[in-house]
Amino acid sequence: MTNLFDLTGEVAAVFGGTGVLGGAMADALAAAGATVAVLGRSEERGTERVKAIQKAGGKAIFVSADAMSPESLTKARDQIIAKLGNVTILINGAGGNKPEGTVAPGGDFCKLSLEGWNAVFDLNLVGGTLFPCQIFGEKMVAAGKGSIINIASMSSVIPLSRVVAYSASKAAVLNLTMWLAREWATKGVRVNAISPGFFPAEQNRRMLLKDDGTYTERGQAIIGHTPMGRFGTAEELAGAVVWLASQRASGFVTGQNVVVDGGFSSVTI
Repeated sequence: MTNLFDLTGEVAAVFGGTGVLGGAMADALAAAGATVAVLGRSEERGTERVKAIQKAGGKAIFVSADAMSPESLTKARDQIIAKLGNVTILINGAGGNKPEGTVAPGGDFCKLSLEGWNAVFDLNLVGGTLFPCQIFGEKMVAAGKGSIINIASMSSVIPLSRVVAYSASKAAVLNLTMWLAREWATKGVRVNAISPGFFPAEQNRRMLLKDDGTYTERGQAIIGHTPMGRFGTAEELAGAVVWLASQRASGFVTGQNVVVDGGFSSVTI
């Protein structure tokens, strides 16, 4: 059974690999035998992640890339191919939210600016998903092999209060995932999504936790809606990402959304 999850010989490009969740995915792929290219804008954080992977016995390099620039992504892709070979696994973990794309409690949705809306869509859908799928996917289709894993969200299917642009953009990520899965199903490229529940990371920690580690009001509400009664840890995404990355383990799986949420989506009241 261990052979099902052996990624030896695979090359994985991980966008968002300098962050908490993307970094845990990079760690998991490397531990399963893949050679990992950690992509991001912060060389310092990327280098730290690479060193951690190498210390654990894995193989990894850092490649600078700006997800909002097709030229930067093309350059990064070509660098990876030149150094490591064809990319066979793509993790689109870049993204996030912006204050200008939110509606505060008691706020007016009708006053939400187009600039704020577009900024969040650019971050999650365009730079976070569309551009990497186009630029890396082009080579995967040409080679007839690849697994693309987009990072959606619980808010892809259950829109969360306040974060209206984020929820809508992540719903679009999920829709694009299914569309690409259909288009590339006969071309050897599988496209799936992972929807994490609530995992404290840089971008949402202040929303979920106070400085002393106790829950904020919103964090407590989320815990109360989560059957497991806790937030997730980044390492708990490892199984899902390795499974979807492995052709032997999930070769007939495409166009799917794998939810890792502690049961959050099973609670309707």
